[in-house]
Amino acid sequence: MEQHSIKVIARIRSDFPEKFGIPRQSGLVPQLRATVVFEPEFRSADALRGLEGFSHLWLIWQFSLAVREDWSPTVRPPRLGGNERMGVFATRSPFRPNPIGLSSVKLEGIGQDAALGPVLYVSGADLMDGTPIYDIKPYLPYADSHADAVGGFAPSPKATIAVDCPAELLCRLPQERREALLGVLAQDPRPPYQDDPARIYGMRFADHEIKFRVEQGRLYVTEIE
Repeated sequence: MEQHSIKVIARIRSDFPEKFGIPRQSGLVPQLRATVVFEPEFRSADALRGLEGFSHLWLIWQFSLAVREDWSPTVRPPRLGGNERMGVFATRSPFRPNPIGLSSVKLEGIGQDAALGPVLYVSGADLMDGTPIYDIKPYLPYADSHADAVGGFAPSPKATIAVDCPAELLCRLPQERREALLGVLAQDPRPPYQDDPARIYGMRFADHEIKFRVEQGRLYVTEIE
């Protein structure tokens, strides 16, 4: 089998140290903030010349927790409850012949860090902290957006749920992270096949442990540590 090598040009710094809780697609929680930090070889301001003129970017990255030697032609999409198989190329499953992800994010700004060189500040990313990035491309609204596109078995975003988070718990998070957390929880991070109202779930977000349960379509935050 023909093989090619590919370089990691950057890594993302986000509020998700683990996979659970990350939105299932980019852009679903626009309040999320992240930073793209380039590897030393690619810390060149010249490589970013002209990027400030674009509002959105494509990030091409690796599903670093899904690297496998083998692959399956079918997968069980969570959108279908994990009970029905679809062709891997008809899904965005991380378990692919090449575990590559594609995310559209908003470019909030370009900075210059004394130690890290040029960095990109983005919003709406659906990437775990430390995810390797292979490439960055500008999003072109006239070419990358199609008004007549059809969404197959996922024609629209999954409905959000109501979130009940006591103020005394929410205030334990930095203020600039609170709206993002509520947006993440509204996506209902649970696997679709789990619906036990007594079960307490836990997820890491912004250096905090968030605990919650879901009952009758409403998510209740029980602890923020």
